[in-house]
Amino acid sequence: MRDAFKEWAVVVGALGAGRQILILRKGGIHEEKGGFAVSHSRFLLFPTFFHQQWESVIETAEERFDEFEPNTVRLKFWAQAAAARRLDSLADAHALRGQHIWREEVIARRFESGREKNVFAMAVRVFRLREKAQLPMLPSYGGCKSWVKLESDVDTRDSRPVLSDEGFAAKLEEFRSALAPTPVPVHALADSAVG
Repeated sequence: MRDAFKEWAVVVGALGAGRQILILRKGGIHEEKGGFAVSHSRFLLFPTFFHQQWESVIETAEERFDEFEPNTVRLKFWAQAAAARRLDSLADAHALRGQHIWREEVIARRFESGREKNVFAMAVRVFRLREKAQLPMLPSYGGCKSWVKLESDVDTRDSRPVLSDEGFAAKLEEFRSALAPTPVPVHALADSAVG
């Protein structure tokens, strides 16, 4: 596999530990027109410290800020996209509270930034590589972008999921349920049809 998705190292750590299955993304400044898109269904998780900030994540997630090596990329996980939604209301984004490590004010800032008021939520199944890959950090991997193509293949054979089938299914259902359309009460439909 060569396709890789750049995400804060602290978030990659939470994904790799099975603490969350969600990636929330506004899109980097080098994204295609229209903002972020799920360009690959399977991809390596590329940990980055670019823009990563202590105050952007909940306190229990702050332990991964001390692993920075500027000239090396360490890949431990890959992911498979299971579901994706563009969230066009901040209420939808807040409905995912407790399913990720970002602070709510950070999500609100991301939602409000740019011309379009939205964020993207992607649920992923994460797998641990049999052997960690260590690659040199190349200039082509830098910058504010979500997707990079690695210069060399990373072996994903014999990878193991970080969550059991049941554990992942439960988290995926939690994600889908949080974003399910709110049913309209029957009496509201009857009232709106009158006169």
